[in-house]
Amino acid sequence: MGGDRKKRQFSSQWGFVLSAVGSAVGMANVWGFPAKMGSYGGGAFLIAYLVFIILFGTVGLSAEYAVGRRARTGTLGAYGMAWSTRKKSMGKAGGLLGWLPLAGSMCIALGYAVIIAYVLKAFAGSITGTLMTVDSAAWFDSFSLTDYSVIPFHVIVVIGTLLTLLLGAKSIEKSNKIMMPVFFIIFIILAVRVAFLPGASEGYRYMFSPRWEELLDPMVWIWAMGQAFFSLSITGSGMIVYGAYLDTAEDVAALAKRTALFDTIAALVAALVMIPACFAYGLDVGAGPSLLFVTLPRILQDIPLGRLFAVILYVAMIFAGVSSLQNMFEAVGESLLHKFPQLSRNAMLILLCVVCLGIGLHMEPIFKWGPWMDIVSIYIIPIGATLGAVSWFWIMRREDLLDEVGKGARKAPGAIWYNVGRYIYVPCAVLLCLVALCLKVAF
Repeated sequence: MGGDRKKRQFSSQWGFVLSAVGSAVGMANVWGFPAKMGSYGGGAFLIAYLVFIILFGTVGLSAEYAVGRRARTGTLGAYGMAWSTRKKSMGKAGGLLGWLPLAGSMCIALGYAVIIAYVLKAFAGSITGTLMTVDSAAWFDSFSLTDYSVIPFHVIVVIGTLLTLLLGAKSIEKSNKIMMPVFFIIFIILAVRVAFLPGASEGYRYMFSPRWEELLDPMVWIWAMGQAFFSLSITGSGMIVYGAYLDTAEDVAALAKRTALFDTIAALVAALVMIPACFAYGLDVGAGPSLLFVTLPRILQDIPLGRLFAVILYVAMIFAGVSSLQNMFEAVGESLLHKFPQLSRNAMLILLCVVCLGIGLHMEPIFKWGPWMDIVSIYIIPIGATLGAVSWFWIMRREDLLDEVGKGARKAPGAIWYNVGRYIYVPCAVLLCLVALCLKVAF
């Protein structure tokens, strides 16, 4: 088993960072961040967002990496380990609690796979050129409001993603070493192209000229906090499993900061495409999913080489989506293998494929997966994320957490780091959970 574990560890720091960034970078960055920035104060939102990214990246993300590494397994085993450090008999209760954030990962994956199937359909339309000639709103309605409308794309997404997980960390690392650099290059190319659109300068002004009075609005801070929290995928599940594949010689705090940095760059680069483009064409930047499938195609139809840029855009989106889906499946898969060791990895992947397609194929219209994702985002994910934060900083023994975070560190995080986690990070998680539950907000 030890040899198998070695095989499945990340082989390099950059391989790990790119994989973790791949997990974090997804729809939350590409349409979530620009939409919230466009709707909640522009530059003011950005300031609040950066404050929380620094806090969560420094404390919350490094804690999840550390807990995963100490447990050497996924969600269920990590919660069991954390709770057992307090009292041996509490390990079973912790393991039971771990099912909730794990269920959140699987439930999100079901809807996420449908979204990526939409993206793959848009990519196919870009390749054939049909997306450049149709009314984008009517085109989007033609499949987003119809049952079983994207089955071939859906199947390709699910099976293709699961095939990239065959060897655990090794295959995740190899695929992300290609996908993530290409994602960044593509979005930089798109950002440069958008910069030449008439009226784009108004978008830049909105993004980088803070209206300071907006910072007095508590909802700007709440939305920024939620965006930062869930953009980093610190949901008490996904990042734990990547931590489990880290060597003890690695500095988890430093790796967490790098992950947060590149996740933020990805969000900003996406915003530099979306917001100036919407300002140039007088379109709503807060349009959500339709931003990708209605607004952007409309823009791309009007610009020279629009078809080429459409192909480039949707390739980037496929890479971002698949890398996030990898993490959701891996979190579930690793936990199942730990809980049911009689399962082989191949059997587990087949099981995930059957579950994902067996349920997901029946929720392809947006009026089915949209409410599904809202329910998961409002109830399961915030509660799971809060359970994780409380488990690491209030249940797990302080000495055990600090010992694990300090391994491989040039300067080990100490009492200040721990107290920030306990008295600032955890209350933030609780606050977000209460806002989500009481106001029915899907971050």
